[in-house]
Amino acid sequence: MITTQLFVLTLLVCSASSYNAFPHLDNLRSKTSCNVQKSASQDLIRRVIGGRESEFIINVNQSLGPRDRDTFMIRQNGDFIQIEGTSGVAVAMGFYYYLKYFCYAQKTWAGEQIRLPSILPQIKSPVLITRNDRFFYYGNVCTMSYSMAFWSWERWQQEIDWMALRGINMPLAFIGQEAIFQRVYLRFGFTQKDLDEHFAGPAFLAWGRMGNLRKWGGPLPQMWITMKLALQHKILRQMRSLGMMPVLPGFAGHVPSSVRRVFPKANVTRLGLWSKFNSTYTGTYLLDFQDPLFSKFGSAFIKELTNEYGSDHIYNADTFNEMEPASSDPAYLSTAGKAVFKGMLDGDPEAVWLMQGWLFGNSEFWGPSQIKALLSSVPKGRMVILDLAAETKPFYNKTQSFYGQPFIWCMLHNFGGTMELYGAIDLISKGPFLGRQFPNSTMIGIGLAPEGIHQNEVIYEYMSEHAWRGQTWDLSEWVKNYTIQRYGQFNPTVIQGWNFLMRSVYNAPATVRDHDKVMITKRPDTRMNKDRWWYNTDDLLMAWDAFVKASHQLEGSYLFQYDLVDVTRDCLQLVAFGYYQSIIGSYHAKAIAPMRVAGERLSNLLTDLDKLLLTNDRFLTGKWITQALDWSTSAAETKLYEMNARNQVTLWGPNGEIHDYASKQWSGVMKDFYKPRWNFFVDWLQQLIKNGTQFDHYIFNEHILSAVESPWTLSNNTYPVEPSGLQFQNKGYPVMPKLRFHRKKLRSGAKNSGLRATSVKFR
Repeated sequence: MITTQLFVLTLLVCSASSYNAFPHLDNLRSKTSCNVQKSASQDLIRRVIGGRESEFIINVNQSLGPRDRDTFMIRQNGDFIQIEGTSGVAVAMGFYYYLKYFCYAQKTWAGEQIRLPSILPQIKSPVLITRNDRFFYYGNVCTMSYSMAFWSWERWQQEIDWMALRGINMPLAFIGQEAIFQRVYLRFGFTQKDLDEHFAGPAFLAWGRMGNLRKWGGPLPQMWITMKLALQHKILRQMRSLGMMPVLPGFAGHVPSSVRRVFPKANVTRLGLWSKFNSTYTGTYLLDFQDPLFSKFGSAFIKELTNEYGSDHIYNADTFNEMEPASSDPAYLSTAGKAVFKGMLDGDPEAVWLMQGWLFGNSEFWGPSQIKALLSSVPKGRMVILDLAAETKPFYNKTQSFYGQPFIWCMLHNFGGTMELYGAIDLISKGPFLGRQFPNSTMIGIGLAPEGIHQNEVIYEYMSEHAWRGQTWDLSEWVKNYTIQRYGQFNPTVIQGWNFLMRSVYNAPATVRDHDKVMITKRPDTRMNKDRWWYNTDDLLMAWDAFVKASHQLEGSYLFQYDLVDVTRDCLQLVAFGYYQSIIGSYHAKAIAPMRVAGERLSNLLTDLDKLLLTNDRFLTGKWITQALDWSTSAAETKLYEMNARNQVTLWGPNGEIHDYASKQWSGVMKDFYKPRWNFFVDWLQQLIKNGTQFDHYIFNEHILSAVESPWTLSNNTYPVEPSGLQFQNKGYPVMPKLRFHRKKLRSGAKNSGLRATSVKFR
């Protein structure tokens, strides 16, 4: 039986620098009335717990805590639970705190475990919590494409609820901007044909918006532009009703390539090629920062944007994201910053510029003088920097706290929406506190900035509690609570499994990033090495065994089923790498027979993995493609949207320019893309042995592109949107063909594969 611990917790942890150092940020405050926020938070509670919302008394009281940081209080009021907060977000955060730590419940991307007792747990002493920082930011310009490209309003509403429950009050809201740019550019004399050459396709809009790409995946249909404008209205209405301050887009200076036809005297620079794309799709055009058109376009865009959507006075613009400026002269960079901000300011006198700090990772270009020139081009407090990957690569400590500009400490965590089990738990545990304690710190918030979501939920639950937790944190106790919240019961075996995960896959050093680690979803070659894992693989296998053993008691939990598939999926890649090494060893020994055996085993593993993934609706290619097709209003749009959806998660470009960066271990793409690709590779190696020729990467890549990869991205075969095949049958594990066989092969071949064997038997 779970014993609920009742306590009073008040946190008044301030950043090292006073919030009053940036008085202009005080304008970044919700304009929504308390009554509207109260009603919105009540509606959220109703969506989460159905008909039991009447057991809660809700109130929004802005005087409950300090003006610059949200506060909530939970207390007993007769037979009711009273939740009071300084905003709708604060109320939602208090409600989720009560669900997690009094009712032991959880609501995540994968699903929920909310089984409230018939009588709600009572609160003996009030719980009063003030968040550590003013802002909790959420989003990444890439998330809008890698995960959210095809979301419906219903899915967006779920995500906004997810944000509010965790206390997020500054979300990125980038949907619907193409409609605004279209109006502005047409008004200035551009044609729709010009814009068809300018806008990227539906799955690639993020990189078109940042000036990395143009027209790839397009042309963008007019119905898409129009429907996304309507969707943005719903998104913003919901965010603001809860007291959030959405971040809208600004004008960064990238313009259609026909700009000199429309404005013959325009001073423009063509940027360099981006990420292996040729000039057809990249080499975008950037207005000169001193050209009068820059301010005209910038202010016209902000005015049109705010007329349509309203504004909370904060705008994101990234002029040089992964693009090297034309000059490293500090004066040039200062002029650039002033121009971008002036465009915002002319459209909104209260504007604050939010900028991703990712560009500073190019240390060959961005030295101290260059960074300082850009940051100091805007008055202090009128620019906010997202220290985008502060958990592994912070920049505040290399730039004297961004030379006085306020910053938000962000966890990036995920690249491309890939699905490797990964996290840097030790770095996350300490990082935000170190940011606040840094000498003369200008830290004003924390943030979640993944390129893609729907993965590694434990890391996001953990990081979100940084909004209110103090510095002392018992990880083992947190993990125990997490498992009870997630599965609805105490199970020491699964807790042990999670502890194995936390000390291995979830404790990466700062030098490790999540993507590019999964062998099976990378284009095959002969040079993959075993240095792909930053952890003791024995720990991951021990975790797998614990999850399998715990399935006797937890098979009724959907979230456990999801986690079991997720952990099994990750373990099978270790087996796959063992098969790969046997293939490569046979190739170097010119031994076709053993290569054929290893190749068949790898092929069979990918078949079995596809069947495993089919058992859970979070691992289905069909859902991603169907989301895309749901936006279609014509046969031409159907074809375009499906190509966009398929290409992004595989080739990422017409010729595999960024292939596998956004790879997904989903049922469907596993059996019809990755498996044929590996079969092609093994057949290719066998033919090389027969011919007595050497492996040529360039020739191989050309052939596999035309034979396997491109055909899949252009096909239209359907995939299931509902899971099937999960059969626990009280046996304690999913009955999947050959999983035990593969595990046995892993154990017996561990020495040859470079993996450490485990003594724990697979049940």
